[in-house]
Amino acid sequence: MRSYGFDYNNKELLIAKVQDEICATDGICTHQYANLTSGFLTEKERTVTCPLHLSVFKLEHGIPQNPPAELPLKTYEVKIENNGVYALI
Repeated sequence: MRSYGFDYNNKELLIAKVQDEICATDGICTHQYANLTSGFLTEKERTVTCPLHLSVFKLEHGIPQNPPAELPLKTYEVKIENNGVYALI
């Protein structure tokens, strides 16, 4: 299980590999500005936990699982081509 953070045109993205699937979401918590690449990934639950206030988001659809976050993370389709991983923004 690994995650990487990227900045693309001033937009922070999180790319995470969990259970042999690659997920792409916004990299900033929807509750308050916190970089999710500093958060905690759980492979079995397929989630990322915000390091600031501990909101948990499902990586495949971005929906928060607990407060204080109420808004989902935006998720992106992922394309793998020529050994590269692309988030389709």
